[in-house]
Amino acid sequence: MYLSHLIKKCMNRNICRRISFSTQAQVQERLVYVDSQKINYLKVGKGPKNIVCFPGALGTIWSDFKPQIEGLNKEEFTIFVWEQPGHGKSRPPERIFTSQFFQEDADTGYKLVKALGLRSFSLLGWSDGGTAGLILAAKYPEVVEKLVVWGSNSYISTEDFENYEKIQNIDSWSENAKAPLLELYGEKLLREIQNSVFEANRAIVNQGGDISSSLLKHISCPTLILHGAKDPLVSLEHPLYLRDNIKGAKLHIFPEGKHNIHIRYAGEFNDITTKFLLGEDLSEL
Repeated sequence: MYLSHLIKKCMNRNICRRISFSTQAQVQERLVYVDSQKINYLKVGKGPKNIVCFPGALGTIWSDFKPQIEGLNKEEFTIFVWEQPGHGKSRPPERIFTSQFFQEDADTGYKLVKALGLRSFSLLGWSDGGTAGLILAAKYPEVVEKLVVWGSNSYISTEDFENYEKIQNIDSWSENAKAPLLELYGEKLLREIQNSVFEANRAIVNQGGDISSSLLKHISCPTLILHGAKDPLVSLEHPLYLRDNIKGAKLHIFPEGKHNIHIRYAGEFNDITTKFLLGEDLSEL
């Protein structure tokens, strides 16, 4: 009863309050209300450098960033992972995705870090999370110290959308990819959310395909772009475009990598990312 009252009070007053609950490995996830929107996030580590991780489409804290939560140095970093509105436990309400959902996630992510009291942070963004991260870094350069993105893009081409069509139906997904999302969302809702994201991407293509290409020139923080050479969703043209249009950006290719390089090659990924965030030499990239 008190918990329900507290939630309503937070929403009515449009302020942020934290409600803790236990999760795997004795790590605490928390709920915070931002503009009356429930946001689920995780905080681990006690290092002086803040990292905020942005999951991909439909992604959650543990499905998308388990190797980083467990593998990154907790003495060097304090790691925050959040679930965007409509993802994981950042619901209800269920979200209707529109052609502006990347911009919405960037703005909500900015409000979240301000609510958490972070003056600055490094942003790690995978896939759709990285796409939103590009917008955040361009719009709010004062808070982003460094940017790492992979499997991300600043526009959607006709070819990209054709690739999306191939996986639009969840029946085409591997069981490993589908099982945790089915457990979280249930089959009916998972199909509805996937269809909503797909139609939002279609709307972006119909409007010309641009997401943030015109904003890349405003990204001023050191930027590292990682990419799997065999990524079936995001072609090599996208990381090359980002490298060429973000001042000083570095690009590292995983020759055998696909879309989930941070999971499949977690050790190498964490090592490269750590060196970049700590300012160590990456001249070989």
